[in-house]
Amino acid sequence: MNKFIFIPLLSILLLSIDTYVYQAVKLAVQNANSGIQIAVKSIFWFISALIILGILAYNFLPLSVWTNNLRVFFMGLVMVSIVSKLFMMIFLLIEDITRVIRWGVGRGKQMFIEEKAGLAPISRSEFLAKAALAAGTVPAVAFTYGIISGAHDYRLEKVKLAIPNLPKSFHGLRIAQISDVHSGSFFNKTAVQGGVDMIKNAKTDLVFFTGDLVNNEAREFEDYFNMFSQIKAPLGVFSTLGNHDYGDYFRWASPQAKKQNLNDLMMAHKLMGWNLMNDTNHILEESGDKLAILGVQNIGIGKRFPWYGNMEKAYQGTEEAATKLLLSHDPTHWDGEVRKKYKDVDVAFAGHTHGTQFGVKVGDYRWSPAQYVYKQWAGLYQEDNQQLYVNRGFGYLGYPGRVGMPPEITIFELVKG
Repeated sequence: MNKFIFIPLLSILLLSIDTYVYQAVKLAVQNANSGIQIAVKSIFWFISALIILGILAYNFLPLSVWTNNLRVFFMGLVMVSIVSKLFMMIFLLIEDITRVIRWGVGRGKQMFIEEKAGLAPISRSEFLAKAALAAGTVPAVAFTYGIISGAHDYRLEKVKLAIPNLPKSFHGLRIAQISDVHSGSFFNKTAVQGGVDMIKNAKTDLVFFTGDLVNNEAREFEDYFNMFSQIKAPLGVFSTLGNHDYGDYFRWASPQAKKQNLNDLMMAHKLMGWNLMNDTNHILEESGDKLAILGVQNIGIGKRFPWYGNMEKAYQGTEEAATKLLLSHDPTHWDGEVRKKYKDVDVAFAGHTHGTQFGVKVGDYRWSPAQYVYKQWAGLYQEDNQQLYVNRGFGYLGYPGRVGMPPEITIFELVKG
């Protein structure tokens, strides 16, 4: 849809939601003093206007207007505000529907008479307005905390990978995996450095990075280049591209500018000493034993994400390796091609889903909205003798935080089994 049609329609929709929710806000503070009422109402409409003006500015003004911090602030404000209002709307809609039903059977009229006569200590409408406001406050607090604390609450996940045909020479090999850095979303360099230090202190033999170094532009990574350049490993750092690295979601001045951006990003991998694997492989050899590391460009199954990679090209030359490890950003590639055509790929390493940056993880129990979109969305999966690990991501995209789905640094130990 043309943005000159879509954006006005979106603005009208947001204003309609705000008007509906505002009735509950107004009712909830009607007994407060006039100063509090004015403050609450002013803040409500100020935030509403700020969000709509921000959407208009993002779509109709040059993108250079948006500094990184401004973009992060705006996305956080939008997420906290809209999610809170949606919670309130659900509560209010349920009540409005039941009110119509009660009115139809006569009970609503009696409740109205009682409220007008002052027979109820607090009107049902006022009570429900306050309850809806409380319902909206809970996600607002949770998502605000997710920005302040959850965004950089890095967790080390230690996983033993049992591989039946693992050569003895590679038993005990340790690998760190990170994914989905999205450097254009960062707003706290000190915290990010803390995450990088955790990777360094793990002292693994290999490091895998499975795509999405930036949101759109290579220049997003400039402030973090020296930081991530500190990530080294005795046997090398191997990386691949994710769907965001190609710049497909950005308004470029020309096709040449988009192409140059990708070249700049690939050069950043090279300058950091990372081995960027665009449909290539690397053979580790020890005492005559061979372990192959394969890496493909982004391969997404379906229409939503691009298919740039060439698995056949990446596979060529790895036939004699006893163990094959694959770096592929999108986990849908595993079911979509790997398990069908490349049954001797022992383990695939992916990212992409972020666990939607929201969910619950308690022990072995995991839940996230991501599971309704992706069959494999976080953690270790196995079908027959093939395994897939989906990393929750190091960074964040859109909403600048995480709730119940912390950023992940995975430490694998390969064992024969």
